Amino acid sequence: MGCHKRIDRALEHALHLPLCGQSRYVIISDCHRGEGTSNDNFLKNQYLYSAAMNYYVKRGFFYLELGDGEELWENRCRRRIENCHEDVYELFDRLEKRCRIVRLYGNHNMELKGELPEALILDNMEGGRNICMIHGHQADFFNSVCWKLSRFLVRYLWKPLERSGVNDPTSAARNYKKTVRYEKCLENWTRQKDVYLAAGHSHRPRLPQDGGRYLNAGSCVHPGCITAIEIENMQLALVKWKLETRADMSLYVARENMAPFVAIE
Repeated sequence: MGCHKRIDRALEHALHLPLCGQSRYVIISDCHRGEGTSNDNFLKNQYLYSAAMNYYVKRGFFYLELGDGEELWENRCRRRIENCHEDVYELFDRLEKRCRIVRLYGNHNMELKGELPEALILDNMEGGRNICMIHGHQADFFNSVCWKLSRFLVRYLWKPLERSGVNDPTSAARNYKKTVRYEKCLENWTRQKDVYLAAGHSHRPRLPQDGGRYLNAGSCVHPGCITAIEIENMQLALVKWKLETRADMSLYVARENMAPFVAIE
């Protein structure tokens, strides 16, 4: 099965939510929350994530997480992850009670298949294009069809080597050639379907300014920042959350636009 067919199949049973001028959505992907050890890549940016989430919750945004929220390839026990990042999951519980959260599963938390949906579609209620959402591993053969082999390699080979600075060559986030192939597949799919497609997986934030329809929320494990896509007033915004310094040398978390706003057509 080709990558386009895998994307189509994922969207066949997608969850649907409305999109209109009053909608406020924030799209975040690839948090890779771990157990608080040296391999927990989320740990170093958790304060940025907390600041960003406080901002979005106060402003009534609907939270969309596009997969790989938990790092279940390097870690076996989901409960330990939840205990380590208890504040995050308490916030998720509050958002669920308000019906303001949808989390998808990705290849690194594939074990949550059946509990979390694989895909989401924002139905444009104002006559424009819909926004389809997946994690994106569907366009990556090795991390979708062969995900159990990938998990085995990460868990027993690359995890111990990561402590020595060795990158995982099977990862789209760390292999440039894989990323180019992955993004080309998603871009071609959007041209064929003439809809927007938001994903993660590659960790490369993307908001085209040339009419392109493939979007990427990036990740929460960038060095020194996290990225997100905001949807408000029928516009798309790609933002970065990072640490800044005031004139008095005090530190604060800043929100920065990475690209001009793009109107949803």
